[in-house]
Amino acid sequence: MAHQAPLKYIFYIAATPEKVWEGFVSRESNRIIFSGAELQADFKPGGLLAWVGAGPDGKPITYVRGKVLWFEPPRVFQYTFAMGQNDKASRATIELVPEIEATKVTVTHDEWAEDDPTYAACADGWPRILSRLKTLLETGKTFKPH
Repeated sequence: MAHQAPLKYIFYIAATPEKVWEGFVSRESNRIIFSGAELQADFKPGGLLAWVGAGPDGKPITYVRGKVLWFEPPRVFQYTFAMGQNDKASRATIELVPEIEATKVTVTHDEWAEDDPTYAACADGWPRILSRLKTLLETGKTFKPH
């Protein structure tokens, strides 16, 4: 199978880096941007993190788990990333840079195993998550399906 290219997304969010950072790490915003999943994390290098939510049967399941690699508020949040029961971990790096009118958010998801089956889900998921976060921080609203 071909080597998986890094996924890279750049968004500009009209909020301070501190507010955007809070959006990435707070339990409240994570429940919104990750469709109800609860972020459980020990925010220090080597600390474990997981997004846990109700599965189809209502029992809790871990959607994503990882380990904190770099945690420097409100600039850099980097962690390993393994989805579901997948035993292959990749790496996600969130970087925030203040600009005049907004915070530049760069997400780089790399170090993929060649046969990681979650690559396509992440390629689809990151733009959705970042769009939800942008909407939440800029308007206070979230999308509610009919």
